[in-house]
Amino acid sequence: MNPLEPVETRLAALIANLSPAARKQMASGIARKLRASQQRNIKSQKAPDGTPFKPRKAQPLRGRKGRIKREMFAKLRTAKYMKAKGTGDDAVVEFTGRVQRMARVHHYGLRDRPSKTSKEVNYDKRPLLGYDSTTYEIITHEIIKKLE
Repeated sequence: MNPLEPVETRLAALIANLSPAARKQMASGIARKLRASQQRNIKSQKAPDGTPFKPRKAQPLRGRKGRIKREMFAKLRTAKYMKAKGTGDDAVVEFTGRVQRMARVHHYGLRDRPSKTSKEVNYDKRPLLGYDSTTYEIITHEIIKKLE
């Protein structure tokens, strides 16, 4: 049995007593804070559990000249592609549009073609979104702040 179960049930009852507009406002605030924490993780090239991303594969010797000048997923973490929204029932952080497929491939380590004419490539698993202890702290802090 979970020792915090009585607290969680009481907290769920307090949240249920809030008006729908207040619940939506609270969920939107939680979603914004979660998006910011996920953006920090992606910027620091770390998975939600704190392990670093696997580095990019070395490019072939006779490939393009120059080096890759920006870190992985630099554009992916922007608000244009990573959306945060809250409703009365949930808070969601998700990738939208066409980048959703690319994020899924990297998150789960799937196979994909970088371009239509290239061969399929196995991508390393690089979890982009997820929970850790600080995520739970953010959520509980927002809930307590709203209930005060």
